Amino acid sequence: MSRAQISALVFGVGGFGALVAATASNEWKVTTRASSVITATWVYQGLWMNCAGNALGTFHCRPHFTIFKVEGYIQACRGLMIAAVSLGFFGSIFALFGMKCTKVGGSDKAKAKIACLAGIVFILSGLCSMTGCSLYANKITTEFFDPLFVEQKMGYTYNGATSVMSSRTKYHGGEDFKTTNPSKQFDKNAYV
Repeated sequence: MSRAQISALVFGVGGFGALVAATASNEWKVTTRASSVITATWVYQGLWMNCAGNALGTFHCRPHFTIFKVEGYIQACRGLMIAAVSLGFFGSIFALFGMKCTKVGGSDKAKAKIACLAGIVFILSGLCSMTGCSLYANKITTEFFDPLFVEQKMGYTYNGATSVMSSRTKYHGGEDFKTTNPSKQFDKNAYV
């Protein structure tokens, strides 16, 4: 039983470490603009800052200094990920105290309750992180498949015959690009 508890603790602490790394990461949304190898640029957007780099090796980051200019879904993801990190930390502590091989925690009955509490806290931490990641991914996919949201699509490149760049930047009758109606063929199945 002690071997199973130790492996569960290792997996729990490993998941907590992955959660902290994902929360601090700047690669939640990556956009590339590559017209050639020399002029390729990448934009990394995270919960805490946005970074941009190019093929020449320069890399610049700009943190979000205020919470009032950050979009609502990013603030919700921040809150959910911070809650998940906090719950994961306390779950790790409870799991450590609830193990049979430690001297802290009291009797075996009390340690079993602490270990059960640690499991519940880990499950809540996982639900918070899953909800935050799903919210962010849902926002990205709805923006990508929205035919009226052009700014994001300009960064995606596909080197095939029907690339997103060429299909979205066509001029129709000399009108301004932002006022043109999107093509009827542009739907979510156009990218499959």
